[in-house]
Amino acid sequence: MSTVEQETQARSNGAGAKTIPVTNKATGELIGHGPDLDREQIGELAARARKAQPAWDALGFGGRAEVMNALRRWLVANSDRLIQTISDENGKAWEDGQLELFYTADALSFWGKRAKKYLKDQSFHPHSPFLIGSKVILRYRPYGVVGVIGPWNYPLINNFGDAIPALMAGNAVLLKPSSITPLTSLLVAEGLREIGAPEDVFLVAAGSGGTGTALIDYVDMVHFTGSTETGKKIMAQAAETVTPVTLELGGNDPMIVCADADLERAANAALFYSMQNGGQTCISVERAYVEEPVYEEFVAKVAERARTLRQGVPAGPGSIDIGAMTMADQADIVERHVRDAVEKGAKVVAGGSRNERGGGIFFQPTILRDVDHSMEIMKEETFGPTLPIMRVRNTEEAIQLANDSQFGLDSSVFTKDRDKGEQIARRIEAGATVVNDCMTNYFATEVPIGGIKQSGLGARHGPMGIQKYCHTHNILVTRFAPKRSPLFFPHDKLTTKVIGGFIKLLYGRGGRRKA
Repeated sequence: MSTVEQETQARSNGAGAKTIPVTNKATGELIGHGPDLDREQIGELAARARKAQPAWDALGFGGRAEVMNALRRWLVANSDRLIQTISDENGKAWEDGQLELFYTADALSFWGKRAKKYLKDQSFHPHSPFLIGSKVILRYRPYGVVGVIGPWNYPLINNFGDAIPALMAGNAVLLKPSSITPLTSLLVAEGLREIGAPEDVFLVAAGSGGTGTALIDYVDMVHFTGSTETGKKIMAQAAETVTPVTLELGGNDPMIVCADADLERAANAALFYSMQNGGQTCISVERAYVEEPVYEEFVAKVAERARTLRQGVPAGPGSIDIGAMTMADQADIVERHVRDAVEKGAKVVAGGSRNERGGGIFFQPTILRDVDHSMEIMKEETFGPTLPIMRVRNTEEAIQLANDSQFGLDSSVFTKDRDKGEQIARRIEAGATVVNDCMTNYFATEVPIGGIKQSGLGARHGPMGIQKYCHTHNILVTRFAPKRSPLFFPHDKLTTKVIGGFIKLLYGRGGRRKA
């Protein structure tokens, strides 16, 4: 996308002359500018969103779904432009950008259809004898203005993708994309304007780190995707105003390969899901545990395939396999983890170093063997194109090591015995596990997915994935309302005794366990 188009977009979204240059991460070339909004401008955006939200909520689920479906058609019609923008500002392969489009188009359809079902009023018959004849209603009400703070690694999926259920719930959304990848979010905002969506229900609050800090103070709820360190800071700030938060944070996701696994599939999956998107995926395979009888064969297969991967500047469909890294700081972490592993005894069997060219940020697809848990790469989130592979005696050791982590996001198990695979999966301490595949659970939008331990709080997808953007409202209707209840003042001895006897009659018997 051209620089001129982005500057025009920046002005229309609340920015003045102050903008941030955006570069192609594979070439270092300038490709556009995004707004750099200050606190006052964020406050103005929030006020506009708050003013627009009631009418958006009043459209109802059907009206909002029509807007989402129109945007879905616009994104598909402009798919080449969208994918090119994603590829340029991330330096990622065309196919990685196409995957983002696929997920987002599917999510627009999914939430357009399921929002009403997940948020419809629920009626209950109270069990308490004091509420005989009463009616209880549970309803979900949108918070109002939701702030979504997105990461740089998936500028569509984990930015606007998280705004979709918030919008379908009836909220207005302020989206804060990363300052280094704002163009995709601005393009989506352009699409919403072109299809005639109501103004100000979705606004891009682009800018530096201070922009996100300001956003938290102005919104009614925050969803954040990013590092554990930043997530903790967001929680602390939100606590000052008791603003609800949900977080998807770091991961160091394990893969267990049993001796009876289909090694061809396991090796192909390990390579793809550790290297896809340059390894810059929260739920990517970050460490593999392989049973001893098949360890050598598995390592050989993965290393051989890794050496054939094409890395370079994306040039359209099918041109490369692995693109650039998006941040130089992240490449430094990858380099440090690999160096630490080698110094402690690991062996590099593919890649192992930076592969920078033409102003881009690249790190070679890297496979390490003979690793152990003394190494940073096995204990911390590396977030790059690496796969350390550790030999284990049996599945018991693999499970123990998989759970030896501060993180608990995603995980995977490979075995031809599906029942065995499910039993192993049930013992892994993670928010999600896939048997004989990896990461594909992210497309099971019906089921919540989220992290445990230091990998997050709350979940996206499923009923929880949209209900989190609402607060609950409990309504009780008393149908039989005499002028005086037995509970009303004044208390009298007879009524108190009758109630006491009633308690003993109802709850003082039964419940004994049989010998």
